[in-house]
Amino acid sequence: MIKSTLKLVAAIVLFASCNSYEKAPSGMMYKITHGDGNQKKLEQGQFVKINIEYKLKSKDTTLSSTYGLIPVYFPVDTASLGKYTFTEILMQCKKGDKIEFSLSIDTLAKMGVLQLNEIFKTKDIVLGKAEILDVFTDVAKVDADYKKETETEKKKEIDAIKAHLAKNKITAVESPEGVFVVLKEAGDATNKVDTTKIASVYYKGYTIAGETFDTNIKPNDPTAKPLDVNIGTGSVIPGWEIGLKYFGKGGKGTIFVPAMLAYGPQANGAIKPYSNLVFDLEIQDVTKK
Repeated sequence: MIKSTLKLVAAIVLFASCNSYEKAPSGMMYKITHGDGNQKKLEQGQFVKINIEYKLKSKDTTLSSTYGLIPVYFPVDTASLGKYTFTEILMQCKKGDKIEFSLSIDTLAKMGVLQLNEIFKTKDIVLGKAEILDVFTDVAKVDADYKKETETEKKKEIDAIKAHLAKNKITAVESPEGVFVVLKEAGDATNKVDTTKIASVYYKGYTIAGETFDTNIKPNDPTAKPLDVNIGTGSVIPGWEIGLKYFGKGGKGTIFVPAMLAYGPQANGAIKPYSNLVFDLEIQDVTKK
């Protein structure tokens, strides 16, 4: 009798939980948990700051998330709200609200948003959540807030590099911007890298974990050539521009670059978002532009 009662209670709770979700016009299932009741609903022309996360239900794996990282900022535009995505019901929300939603892989495939493959399989579900952290009416305030978030993220990355260097007893010079330079050979002090020069560089790039993602150092390949870097033109990541200036012609060493001075929140080939990077460098030549 007790077991039957417990099963009935569990069924009622599950039913109530399912019923707490609503269906958007596109068919997307969603639930809004309202925060501060004194806030007004979002309006056309405002800007929102949102944390967003997507998980694959079958494997309980995170596909992408901004939680603990830099949130997403975008304008509220009723003319361009998405279909079958959380922005579809955005105008029902206020600052402090949390949204939970689910997306069918089959529906997303039919819409051409993704293709069925080893990761995205038929009948699977993407579970999403979003939280409206702040609302702005002035783009200048958006820029200021984003700058504050990026500085916080960069400090966290710099602290992680410092911890790695300390753990491995690596001595490095820290630049004012937060790039760490290990000088094995400084090179020619009379011919240093600067914004008037082109540096010809052999390099090996890898993650803090030691996973190599790119190199032009190929001892058994006679066709391997150095990379010519036109300093000051933005042709390489900021971390390179900063780190290379510590070397002269013939210099060798390693630079540790925080993600926000590399590719930041963007993936780049085998490099995942928010990856702190390491580069072994050999400066073959430094020439005038």
